[in-house]
Amino acid sequence: MSKTETHNKSMPAPVLSWNISNLERNVADGKVTTVHYTVDATDGTYSAGVYGSVGVDGDLVTPYKDLTAATVVGWVKDQLGEEQVAGIAAALEARLEEQRAPKVAAGVPWAA
Repeated sequence: MSKTETHNKSMPAPVLSWNISNLERNVADGKVTTVHYTVDATDGTYSAGVYGSVGVDGDLVTPYKDLTAATVVGWVKDQLGEEQVAGIAAALEARLEEQRAPKVAAGVPWAA
């Protein structure tokens, strides 16, 4: 087992939080047309996040005032599809791993 494999096994699985940051809707009928979302990941020490937006099916009939975050997150995940949702999780895990064990660093040696 490599050091990386050992390191990864000791780290807690990241916790992902899907959130809705904004909705765009038609004023006339209240139908949501675009959802802006964020996905945040944390392992308790490090964190990473992404922002995205998706267009949604204009036939969705839930009245705007009755929408919940859980409903809209479901729309986002459905629109993205399982493969892209898994890709977002994998990308966030990669960002957390880079924070745990950076491959690139910046700075000057005399500013310690």
